[in-house]
Amino acid sequence: MTLKRILDLGLTIPSIIILLPLIMLIALLVLIKLGPPVFFRQQRPGLKAKPFTLLKFRTMTHKRDMSGKLLSDAERLTSFGRILRNLSLDELPEFINVIKGEMSFVGPRPLLMQYLTCYTQEQARRHNVKPGITGWAQINGRNAISWEEKFKMDLWYVDNQSLLFDLKIIFLTIWKIITREGINQVGYATTEFFYDEK
Repeated sequence: MTLKRILDLGLTIPSIIILLPLIMLIALLVLIKLGPPVFFRQQRPGLKAKPFTLLKFRTMTHKRDMSGKLLSDAERLTSFGRILRNLSLDELPEFINVIKGEMSFVGPRPLLMQYLTCYTQEQARRHNVKPGITGWAQINGRNAISWEEKFKMDLWYVDNQSLLFDLKIIFLTIWKIITREGINQVGYATTEFFYDEK
C-alpha cells in the first residue's frame, strides 16, 4: 500500500465516522426537499480514464421543459442545493469513492466522460493519477478560472505530486471552504462546459 493510499484511508475513514450524523442529516434533508434518489450518480473517468460511478448528494430537481428536456443547471439548482454546494457538503459521498480506491483525497477533479474526446494529448495526462475530491486547481480558483488554467494546474500536480503537497492542498481546501471562494463561474450555476478547441 502506497503512502498516498494510507493518507487517503487515514483521512477518509475517520472523517466518515466523525461526520456520520451530518451525512445522515443531509441525506434526510435531500430526501425531504428533493425527493428520491438521495444520491447523484454519474459515470466519470478515473485513473487511465477508466469509468467509475461518482457519488454526490443531489442538489438539483428533475424539472423538464414541455418537450421533456431537462432544464438548465441554474433553473434546477435549488436554494438548499446551493447551500450544499457553497459548503462543499454535496461532495461528502465521494468518501465512498475514495475508500473503494476509485478516487484519491487529492487529485484532478473527475470531469465528464464526453470531455475525453476533447482533450489534447497533453491535457489527457491528467488521468495519469486518480481523480480527487480536492486538487491544486480547486484551491486556485475552482470553478471561477478558465479551463486552460485548470488543466495547467492539474498537469502541474501530476508532475509535482508528493505527500507534503497533498497535505498542503488539504489544509488550503479547508480554508477555501470557509471563505467560499470560486464556487461558481460568473453567469453559470457551476462552470461553463468544456468544448473541443483543437
